[in-house]
Amino acid sequence: MSKWDEQILVVDRKTIFSNEENAFYGFISLEDERVEKITSTFNKYTVKRRGDMEEDPSYKQLIGYVLVKDKNTKEVLVYKRLVGGGEARLHGKASVGIGGHMNDVDNKTIDEILKINAAREVEEEIGISFDEAFISLNFVGLINDDKEEVGKVHIGVVYVCEVEKEKVKVTEDDTLVIEWLPSEKAKATENYESWSEFLIPIM
Repeated sequence: MSKWDEQILVVDRKTIFSNEENAFYGFISLEDERVEKITSTFNKYTVKRRGDMEEDPSYKQLIGYVLVKDKNTKEVLVYKRLVGGGEARLHGKASVGIGGHMNDVDNKTIDEILKINAAREVEEEIGISFDEAFISLNFVGLINDDKEEVGKVHIGVVYVCEVEKEKVKVTEDDTLVIEWLPSEKAKATENYESWSEFLIPIM
């Protein structure tokens, strides 16, 4: 199946932002009352073909975005996408977010669906077992960037996942290069994709 035929979770923009009343730019944490208002709309999701959604800003695609830290040292996992991997518009950029589109899961609440999808991405990208990733995921806020072409059609559901870095193995080492950086170095890294820049305060 082409990635464009993937069936993904989306929410109508008017619904998600209550006719722009709750629209925002950047990262907002759980302290911001808009987080609860926005996430309460996620259960109104519909499932649509990814290829039809990529250039349709009337919908927001729900994207898991996981900041990974080492349990012991609190170092941040920073990676670079090489040419050939994932979203072509992000090649060569540094990132702290592991994640991707959300697929529907039968007989689960929307919170469980989001977390299951995020845990699957962690397992696929860095080899942490699904169960361990699922337990370690903590929802911390949302990302939105309507200034960028990619961002206009996505909203980021942000988690922090603390793991033992010795267990991390990059399964796609032909498309990803990773390094573990102390918080201050991670914050000072240049050439981040926009979503990762938004997360600098919580690195």
